[in-house]
Amino acid sequence: MVRIVSSFRWWLPAGLVTLVTAVAPVGCSVWQPRDPVIEFTTVPMASEGGPDRLAVIGGRVSGARPGQHIVLFAKTGVGVWWVQPLTVQPFTGIEADSTWKNTIHLGMEYAALLVHPGYRPPATTETLPKPGGDVSAVATVKGAGVFVRPPPKLITFSGYEWEIRQTPSDRGGSNDYSADNAWTDADGCLHLALKPHEGRWLSAEVILTRSLGYGTYSFVVRDTSRLDPASAVGLLTWDDQGADQNHRELDIEISQWGDRAASNAQFVVQPYYIPANVIRFATPSGRLTHSFRWEPGRAVFRTLRGAGAGERAAVADHEFASGVPTPGNERVRMNLYFFRYSPNEPQGPVEVVIERFQYFP
Repeated sequence: MVRIVSSFRWWLPAGLVTLVTAVAPVGCSVWQPRDPVIEFTTVPMASEGGPDRLAVIGGRVSGARPGQHIVLFAKTGVGVWWVQPLTVQPFTGIEADSTWKNTIHLGMEYAALLVHPGYRPPATTETLPKPGGDVSAVATVKGAGVFVRPPPKLITFSGYEWEIRQTPSDRGGSNDYSADNAWTDADGCLHLALKPHEGRWLSAEVILTRSLGYGTYSFVVRDTSRLDPASAVGLLTWDDQGADQNHRELDIEISQWGDRAASNAQFVVQPYYIPANVIRFATPSGRLTHSFRWEPGRAVFRTLRGAGAGERAAVADHEFASGVPTPGNERVRMNLYFFRYSPNEPQGPVEVVIERFQYFP
């Protein structure tokens, strides 16, 4: 257990102290409220930070006043504190037994603030607020363990440089990744694999090393019509720092999400829980070209048969004109992972081949 005591003290008004002193028996001291105390009883592991992985954090607070809340922050490897777990859900309740608990994105360091109901926390900050005003106490703790980031491993595909993911992610549930599960072949095609290794399933992801912004994003993918229902393929944009715009996530996802009777593909403009933001459809066998055209206020998704130029039969297309993000620091990601909420594990190793990625401004 980590116990951290705030240095802030609630003092009684001077006049009240004088009044109480006047009527108190000689030798008795004046009672004053104790300093608020925040304790961490569950501390997540240390990690470089990011929106992909969550863990439980918990503790206890004493000296809290009725109506007060806990506000949590996680500090990333670049030194920025992010409010947790979400900018739209920044408050953690205090239970009747004075305990508090929530999930939080991983970071190198964690903070808990005891605040009054009127406090409005920033989405990000380089410096935590000091006790005073709406903030009654501030406590910080280092992440558990020692985080050592593996050296980046890069790969070249379709004329672009990509970083291969080697750290865990919560996409599709808690998944581990291996740099060995992403490679290019002699023809320049990208292979992504989902494989069991020493009792664990290891997923694959590659991340473009730069942002591209508005434009057309196109992916030529070999036959995925028989993809294992417990696996999922993602072709998407994602901004680690764009929580205010749902991480600028535009998705082409290929999966049955564990249900063999479900359609096997979808177009998504996040957040997915808005029904109008998800269009599901079935893909046929054979090579397909998936794409989306991202413009101010609109995103047009399309899946076509084949990979050549000229007219080709359309499998699905849809235009989203609401909730479309603006560009920021998003980067393209391509991944293959185990959908952990599936009722069954994959029946065996899974491999997906992406023949080409293209971008047109």
